[in-house]
Amino acid sequence: MFDLSNDTLTSMRAFMASHSEAVQNAAYLLGGQPALRKTQSLLDDIASSLVMTRRLAQNLLDLHALLTLQNVHCDDTIEAACFADLDPASPIVEDICVLCDELEDEIHKLDDAELSAALSHRLAA
Repeated sequence: MFDLSNDTLTSMRAFMASHSEAVQNAAYLLGGQPALRKTQSLLDDIASSLVMTRRLAQNLLDLHALLTLQNVHCDDTIEAACFADLDPASPIVEDICVLCDELEDEIHKLDDAELSAALSHRLAA
């Protein structure tokens, strides 16, 4: 009779659906199989969730951290090993940068103050 649900993830869901392959490819290139599995789980969660949860927010921030190379300075991480294999002149690097910028825009569209603050804090660091 009444639909009281408030789907706050419509825009993010549409973004992830239209960029699913690119997001998965970027995750695999920058973090190997573990990052790909985590990204696939995130995509599934976004597809099935109506509202932002703490876990979903953390996984979005983790994906953003992967795309912005936040862990490549740690020599003992898979991200560092994957980054070492990337050619900086490769067109895929620019594609990943554009994807990251678009993801940031989508995160800010969520109108989740805590998530936006966490993202802004990471960007400022």
